[in-house]
Order: sequence, then C-alpha cells, then structure tokens
Amino acid sequence: MKSDSLSLKVYTEIRKKILSLQLPPNTRLKETFWAKKIGVSRMAVREALTRLLGERLVTLGTKGGYFVTSMTHEDLLQLRELREILELGALRLAIMKVTRKDLEKIEKICDDFTTMARRGYYSGANEADLRFHETLVECSGNSKVIQTYNLSHIPLFHQLLIKNNGNEDDFDLTDQEHRAIFKALKDKKLALAEKNMRQHFARGASLMALD
Repeated sequence: MKSDSLSLKVYTEIRKKILSLQLPPNTRLKETFWAKKIGVSRMAVREALTRLLGERLVTLGTKGGYFVTSMTHEDLLQLRELREILELGALRLAIMKVTRKDLEKIEKICDDFTTMARRGYYSGANEADLRFHETLVECSGNSKVIQTYNLSHIPLFHQLLIKNNGNEDDFDLTDQEHRAIFKALKDKKLALAEKNMRQHFARGASLMALD
C-alpha cells in the first residue's frame, strides 16, 4: 500500500475517534502507539497528525507531541452558529430536492432513535441522533454544503451536546423535535421546518449553557 494511502488510513481512524469523543480533549497521540495499533510506519502517522493539525483537531504541546484539541467556550459558540447556518440552509435546499427514498431513510432513523431510547440503549440513540442531522444535510443535494459540514468540527460539537443531554426527558423531547422537523420537511412546509429546527437547537444550547 502506498504511503499516502497508509497516511489516509491513519488520518481517517484518528479523526473518527476524535469526533466521536473516543479520544477526549487533551489526549496525547503517540506516534509509536498508533503505528503499532494500525500497522503502519511512524512517518504515515506523522503525516496524518500533521493533516489533523491543519484542521485544528490536534495541537502541538509546549514540549512537543500531538494532543487532541480542547474546545473553548467561544469555539462552542461559533460551532453552534455554524451548525445552525449550515443545517437551516441545507433544510431549505432539502425542501425542494428531498425524495421519497430520502424521507423513508429519515423516518427509519427516527424510528431507530425511538426504539433505542425506549430500551435504554442510549449510545445507539445518540448515534441515531447524529445520523438524523447528517442525513438532513445530505438531503440538500449540495456537495459543497455536505463537504463543509463534514470537514467542520460540527460532529464533535454534536457529541459534546449529546453528552450534556443525557436524561430520559431529553431523549423524549429530542424524539418529538426530530419527528416535528421530519413532518414539516415531508409536508414541504419550510417556515414550520425552520421554526422546529431553531427550537431544537435552542433547547440543546440552553442545556450546554451556550446562550
């Protein structure tokens, strides 16, 4: 396998773990550990970490070494604003472009969320929550919007949001809000869909004390 392919493999693996909070902020990323874990050279790991450094998902320590970036309150505020801009924009595009297949996919995600939450499988419910928002963005049909969303730190922000919304009532409200957004999208009622989405964002932000 070529060195750039190996570097991409490392980059993809570490990035996924950072964005899912499997690698918490301030975790040190040792080249030797990841080289052994993934079965690649330290050079491939270093190239991947340099790429993540460029995305600001990792930072350099004062005495050297790579660490998972810690988010400030201001970072979270700005990500919340970016998320709202992108998802509301995607929603406006999705109203015009959404297909029956798209709607079936979103409804299944809502059903998955309901099932997982009611059975107490909260990690599965959290995954369905993230997929709901990612799928709405994908329904925009705009590759630039999707790329911007995927390359931002929004998935990490979403995980931090989920981490702070962990009780049963929160899951019930999230379920209701997702279904209200879905119904408005299905009925092509843009104003109502935007209103429901903004309320959904506002509640999440209040629970993280971001207002």
